[in-house]
Amino acid sequence: MSTKYKFHDQDKLYLVSFSVVFWIDLFIRNEYKRVLPDSWKHCQKHKDLEIYRSCIMTSHVQMIIGSGGHKLEDSMRDMKRHK
Repeated sequence: MSTKYKFHDQDKLYLVSFSVVFWIDLFIRNEYKRVLPDSWKHCQKHKDLEIYRSCIMTSHVQMIIGSGGHKLEDSMRDMKRHK
């Protein structure tokens, strides 16, 4: 299975989900949980990422996202590497 996200129509909304390796309960600690919204804000500001809903669970995240004109693949890549 491909590890890259593929968005065929940049004008649509997408449900995306990503998990922690081995489904470890990483997001039970606030210091780890806070990294995600910071990353999302960065992508919203610099990549025009549109977030309609998000849910942070203990070992994975689900989001409904859209694009403000940028490629969603780039937003997803940058969201995961933002520090």
